[in-house]
This record gives sequence, structure tokens and C-alpha cells, in this order.
Amino acid sequence: MKKVFLLFLFIGILVLGWYKLSLRPIDGGSESRVHLTIPVGATTTSIASMLANEDVIRSEAAFRVHVRLSGNDGKLQAGTFVLQRSASVQEVVESLKAGKAEEASVTIPEGYTVKDIDALMAELGFINGGEIIDCAQTCDFATFDFLPLKHQKSLADRGGLLEGYLYPETYFVAYQDFHPKFFLERMLGEFRRNVIGEYAGEIVDSPYSLHEIVTMASLVEEETRADEERPIVAGILWKRLREGFRLDVDATVRYIVDKPTDAITLGDLNIQSPYNTRKLGGLPPGPIANPGLKSLEATLQPESSKYYYYLHGKDGKIRYAVSNEEHNINKYRYIRN
Repeated sequence: MKKVFLLFLFIGILVLGWYKLSLRPIDGGSESRVHLTIPVGATTTSIASMLANEDVIRSEAAFRVHVRLSGNDGKLQAGTFVLQRSASVQEVVESLKAGKAEEASVTIPEGYTVKDIDALMAELGFINGGEIIDCAQTCDFATFDFLPLKHQKSLADRGGLLEGYLYPETYFVAYQDFHPKFFLERMLGEFRRNVIGEYAGEIVDSPYSLHEIVTMASLVEEETRADEERPIVAGILWKRLREGFRLDVDATVRYIVDKPTDAITLGDLNIQSPYNTRKLGGLPPGPIANPGLKSLEATLQPESSKYYYYLHGKDGKIRYAVSNEEHNINKYRYIRN
């Protein structure tokens, strides 16, 4: 009888040890986060499975036991959460029970403008509309010495110094104590690390300034729809610039008249603005969007071709042309008909 008691005691100690170990974080020193959506009606068992699949918890069984012992069965909320792999089971349960993540996963897409970022952050509840635009225009970003200070007077107010230099990426952002300036500084820091840091040699070797490169990359971003188009379009635009052709990029007009998708009119195309590349030669004074890495790479590594013109047809496909006559034929074939 004593041996049976000792055996059960030993098993109990092992189970308790396993249970306590299973409640510990996957990796206490990790800074990695998981973006997880818990659907409405999810059970504790299904939630445990999702957490285990994402390496947020060590054991599904221990998670289920803890939820039941702590009286939280049926209290875990549906929603989208950002969970840390350094969190214990107790901390994970508290986050899911509260029904609101302390952080959100915010993706800034390629081609977004300062105004677009402002609208997105307002929609997600981080700011009141206009706060990021206002900060972009008035906050001090003097520590970022790559910003185009000498072009400041000619840049569009809507984006100011920051347009083009806010790196598109997915950011984990805390709701508590969110400040527009700190968020913009993070994006500028990512630009410095991913663009200036990674392509320093190519930027130095380029005959163009960083500001010209970023400005051209923003045109490439807005004028292309697929990665394979970007180097060819970049090559065409650089060639037109070198040889004295107007760039004739409608996206620059859309930017200054603030018509991202609406049809642009003849009046729009004739607007008196240094951003109107339909009327004026050269690059616009600054970027018209925040380009992604593929557009920046294409701008630094353009593909030479015989073409001087391009357009996207109604079917979304791009057509290139050597002459203006050929370009007009493409317009008739693929846009007007």
C-alpha cells in the first residue's frame, strides 16, 4: 500500500512539474509577436489549438486545464490580438479575457501617402483625423539628416518633408501612449535602416541625389502594377528625364489635385503646379507617395529598353511603345475601345 502511495505521489509530482513548466512562456527573452484572430464562438479547445500552432503556448492540455481551474472557461473573447511569445499562459489568458489587444498590427502599404497613413491610423482609433498630417508639417525631425530640407519650400504641404521617406512595413503599435511623432520617427528609422543602410553604395554611385531617387521611386510605385514592370518603367522614366522629354506622369497630377482614383479632367491636367509633369519638364519637387522596396530597387537598378512610352490597358496589362505614334495606337486599341 505504501508503495502504491509513493508511486501516486511520484506521478503527482511529475504531473505538477509538467503543468508548472507548461504555463511558462515559450521564450521568455523573445521579442517576437503573433497576430492572431479568435473567431466568434471559438471554444477553449479550439483556442488552445490555435495558440499552440502559433507557438504561443507550450501545451494545449495545460492551457485548457489552467483556463478551467482559473474560472475563465467561456470568458475568452473573440477578436484580433497581438500576443507575445514571451508571455506566460496566465498573461495570454488575461489578454484574451480582456478582449482588447495592448498592441495592434498595423500594415502601411506601399504607395501610401502621409494623408493615407493619417486616415488609416484614425480609422484604427490611434488618432483623431489630421494629427499625423499636422505632425508631418510641424514636428521637428531634425535628427533625420536625410530629409530634403533644401527642397522644403517647394514641397507640397500635404506631405511636407516626410512624403516618400516613411517606410511601408507592418508595425506593432501600442494603443496606450501612442504619439504621432514617435510613430513617424519609427517609420523614418526603418527607411534609414532598410534603404539608406542597405543601398548606401548604390545611392552614392548614382548620378542622382537621394531625394531624386526617392522621388522617381514614388513615380514608379504609382505607375506600375506588378514587380516585373518596375525596372522597365524606371528605365523609361530615367531615359525621358535624361533626354529632355516631359515625364507625362498622370499620378503627379492626381497627387496635387488629390484625386487618387477619380477621373482627372482637362482642367486638372492644366493645373499650374511644379508637380504637374504633364506641363513641366523634370521631376516634381518631391515624392508623391511612400515607395516600397521593389520600386526603390527598380529605380536604383533600372532596365534599359528601346521604349519611351507605356500605358495600362483596360485589361490591366502594360503596353510599351517606342514612338508617340505607336503609343497613340496603343491608347486607341487598349483604352478607348
